[in-house]
Amino acid sequence: MAYELLIGLRYLKAKRKSTFISIITFISTAGVALGVMALIVVLAVMTGFEEDLTNKIIGTNAHVVVMKTTGEINDYPVVMDELKRVPGVVASTPFIYSQVMLSTGANVSGVVLRGIEPETDLQVTNLSKSIVDGKLSDLDVASSGKPESLAMPGIIIGKELAKNLNVFVGDSLSVVSPMGNITPFGMVPKMKRFRVAGLFNTGMFEYDSTLAYIGLRQAQDFLSLGTAVTGIQLKVDDVYQADKVAGTINKGFGYEYYARDWMQMNKNILFALKTEKMVMFIILTLIVLVAAFGIASTLFMVVMEKTKDIAILKSMGATGASIMKIFVLEGLIIGFAGTVIGVLSGLLVAFNLEFIVDLVKRVTGFELFSRDIYYLDHFPSQVVPSDVLLISLTAIFISFVATLYPAWQGSRLPPAEALRYE
Repeated sequence: MAYELLIGLRYLKAKRKSTFISIITFISTAGVALGVMALIVVLAVMTGFEEDLTNKIIGTNAHVVVMKTTGEINDYPVVMDELKRVPGVVASTPFIYSQVMLSTGANVSGVVLRGIEPETDLQVTNLSKSIVDGKLSDLDVASSGKPESLAMPGIIIGKELAKNLNVFVGDSLSVVSPMGNITPFGMVPKMKRFRVAGLFNTGMFEYDSTLAYIGLRQAQDFLSLGTAVTGIQLKVDDVYQADKVAGTINKGFGYEYYARDWMQMNKNILFALKTEKMVMFIILTLIVLVAAFGIASTLFMVVMEKTKDIAILKSMGATGASIMKIFVLEGLIIGFAGTVIGVLSGLLVAFNLEFIVDLVKRVTGFELFSRDIYYLDHFPSQVVPSDVLLISLTAIFISFVATLYPAWQGSRLPPAEALRYE
């Protein structure tokens, strides 16, 4: 063991007359540990929220959407076959998109109506997994057990939308399209009765309160599209390469068609999440920075207390670099110990966060995480090894920088001046 490290370790053990320095050393170590723990826990929660939100977006929407610049796609089976040959495309399904109103007589709500093929939509989106009452295939079933709805086509709506309209599975409602028929009396909105065939719950209020699904053939008939569709949804083998697949389609299909990937369609919310995560990292790093000032203060006091020791070491032949190394190593030991404690405690909290939240609720009665507000069935927490490594290296680096000035001051101490009054 190098003598600089041996002396640095010895200086960590305070004598009776320098107990105050030992207390500051402990506080500095605790400060680094607290900062590192807070960083790991907060970034794990934010990563978990981001991953959970991304999964909900991808599950409800397709990875890539292809539409025609001039309107609807008439020969969509041919286009689907061509799109399936694009590298990276796994499956495809047609869809129809329109804005309509749903009415039960007493309640009215504006929604986005989507016409889908249940058999091919299963291969592209996770809508079938989100259905909590009924099933996707019920869109093509015209019977619900109620005599008045035997001839009604099915419609699947979000759970929140069902609450707003006060309807349940088996009830009927009216779909009203503002693009109606032209009559001698003017434009008359088109209206058709549908039977609620199922309810879905994606966990996102925006989707659950504004989306409704009907069969593709029913949508074509209701919107008078004939055999045309609004666009084609695609599933790719790598969701994070969807932009490249969309770029390939845009280049290969020319100006007549255009493709948009899920990241492009949701760039605002994804950018907000990444920015918030970065800002939180910077803010919480300030906790480690404050602890680093504690390390610097500790070293300044150690240098003042060990003036005689420094002079003796220099008289015995120790160089200024060696003296500086002693105090740098002492500060690094404090920073490293705090980082290790912070990483271990942070991982312990992050991996058991849901249990801790439930425990706090049982003990205090205070609900830290309301499932009714956040629409999540669990507390998301995901630890990313690269984040833990970045936090650890950042904490150790800040601790190292904090040691440089007091260690440099100690290395410049002249031996004669230090021993003059001894």
